[in-house]
Amino acid sequence: MKEILEDIEKWKKSDKSIALARVVKVEGSGPRDPGATMAVNEDGEVAGSVSGGCVEGAVVSEALEILKTGERKVVTFGYSDDEAYAVGLTCGGTIHLYIEPLDW
Repeated sequence: MKEILEDIEKWKKSDKSIALARVVKVEGSGPRDPGATMAVNEDGEVAGSVSGGCVEGAVVSEALEILKTGERKVVTFGYSDDEAYAVGLTCGGTIHLYIEPLDW
């Protein structure tokens, strides 16, 4: 989380809407441990990582949708998930992410 604070502060000063995605659970082998965090602003700019690149594009799409709707949700990517496989989660595990809009 510390590595993304500077970007979040910069986006906040620019009055950008921001969503946070955090790894909340890993089953089996996963690319990042629980607590790994990624921030996405309304322009699609990204800070941090939740998967080391495996599913970042799909997470950005989810985050942008959450910024539109204002809802919070848990999303899951795993090896057997067709979408996760398509975006490269081949480590054999499953990751669960909690994505929410950052409310000042």
